[in-house]
Amino acid sequence: MARVFVYGTLKKGQPNYFRMFDINNGKAEFIASAFTKHKFPLVIAGKYNIPFLLNLPGQGHRVHGEIYEVDNQMLKFLDDFESIPTMYQRTTVEVEVKEWARKMDGEDRPSPGSITEAFVYSTTTYQPDWPSLPSYESYDCYGDHNLQYATREARD
Repeated sequence: MARVFVYGTLKKGQPNYFRMFDINNGKAEFIASAFTKHKFPLVIAGKYNIPFLLNLPGQGHRVHGEIYEVDNQMLKFLDDFESIPTMYQRTTVEVEVKEWARKMDGEDRPSPGSITEAFVYSTTTYQPDWPSLPSYESYDCYGDHNLQYATREARD
């Protein structure tokens, strides 16, 4: 099992959340809410208003998201879904846990504020103006940014 930190459309309440629990994609279990230990720019960009975490540590905000434990099948699905390596890359990031959802590996839950590592999908391939776009600490496709996310099914 691997840990994955999601910050965009795969979070609860967002348009692609259902993909995390489609058994055809593999297994995923929500284990904690968290935020990145270090700052990163989280921008909404491109013609489909996709959330991107730019791999520019130290800039932007400590990004809020969710940690999931996923099996190898789900990890492969997510790599394909996130278009590795053309759109995103999968790297490891340190995240600070806000709240654990369950016991970890049969042990007591670590206290909130503990640091753990998880995979994250970020991009190093972006337009030159993206670092100057508004940066968010938490993504919500229904937020007041007025940037309507276009689902894959709705794209031309």
